[in-house]
Amino acid sequence: MAIGSTAKSYGQILGSNDRLNFAVIGLHSRAYAHLSALKANKDAARIAYVCDVDSNTMKKFAGDVEREMGSAPAVDKDFRHILQLKDVDAITIATPDHWHAPMAIAGLQAGKHVYVEKPCSHNPAEGALLVEAQKKYGKLVQMGTQQRSSPHTIEIVDKIHNGLIGRAYFAKAWYSNIRKSIGVGKEAPVPPQLDWDLWQGPAPRMPYKDNVQPYNWHWFKIWGTGETLNNGTHEVDVCRWALAVDYPQRIASSGGRYHFKDDWQFYDTLITSYEYEDKMIAWECKCCNGMKFYNRDRGSVIMGTTGSVLVDRDGYEIYDLKGNKTSEFKTGKETSSGDLTGRDSMTDLHFANFIAGIRKGDKLNAPVSVGNVAVTMLQLSNVSWEVNRTLELDTADGKVQHDSEAMKMWGREYEKGWAPHL
Repeated sequence: MAIGSTAKSYGQILGSNDRLNFAVIGLHSRAYAHLSALKANKDAARIAYVCDVDSNTMKKFAGDVEREMGSAPAVDKDFRHILQLKDVDAITIATPDHWHAPMAIAGLQAGKHVYVEKPCSHNPAEGALLVEAQKKYGKLVQMGTQQRSSPHTIEIVDKIHNGLIGRAYFAKAWYSNIRKSIGVGKEAPVPPQLDWDLWQGPAPRMPYKDNVQPYNWHWFKIWGTGETLNNGTHEVDVCRWALAVDYPQRIASSGGRYHFKDDWQFYDTLITSYEYEDKMIAWECKCCNGMKFYNRDRGSVIMGTTGSVLVDRDGYEIYDLKGNKTSEFKTGKETSSGDLTGRDSMTDLHFANFIAGIRKGDKLNAPVSVGNVAVTMLQLSNVSWEVNRTLELDTADGKVQHDSEAMKMWGREYEKGWAPHL
């Protein structure tokens, strides 16, 4: 069904002027959390359009929207057509990482509010450009760090800020998974349902290989950003929030691709330190070994002068200075790093906050100006790993000081005609 092609879809739009019209772009995996969240907020919003460069994925998702939301969305494989439509109030972006900032900037330029999954950019230059675009065009941009809308996380961070564990000075974040090898890809014919040129979009053109799409692009530098941005964004953002810090003075990373030998271009094991004048954050990822910390796949622990707090998506625990548990809160649900979709109440609340920001002017919990700080920090941990040395940063904007080789990685090359701009 093409855009505007049926009376049913047109009638739904005309009959829903009191609700925001959303277009969901990028329909594999995480988009189903967007569907659940918009369903949870269906009194205020509806999915009017869906978009994906894979026609089979788009057809399936459109059918799922109709079953879950009660009305059929219009479809189009090219997001640029959707941005031209006046009745689209907001877009949500769950595409591969190399599309996040260029598509978000294009959405702002078209007058749309934007919900963009983390990371909000593929590289630091894009993130800075997106922040400037939001300021210039004035529409809202919420980044998908949904733990910023988690009631128990908001509560415990506020308590930390108010002295629960004294002066908080150290935070550790981690992520463990048992990802399998992606093997060695072979050039293959592009599947007939996939527009490979549009899938690549702003990225320099590469031949299609059989081990990239729809998920393994995460592990190729031209499109993805590695596990640090794929999952570390969440936990490191919580650490930064709890410690009330922005850009660090120094970043040092070390690690490698140890578990398998294949096409995976990033590390599977990484340790990073973010050093401040009187505080520090440590990030550790183990993509291919499920050994837990504190009996958790993922989480953050915040340490202070009188105690510590362990917080994850399922609750928090409070400890005294000797490491004895003194209190805890549990949501009653358990999440897993093996869940690649994340249909959960945090995402529902994050969308509710975004919608309230559009309709009522409520303050966003994760505006891109805030979210981009953690994203840039994490991207620079990748740069530190690449150049194999500590980076000294300008704490005002995160730019690397006195290291021209590292600063060459601040941005990227684009396919001709696709570079984002203000």
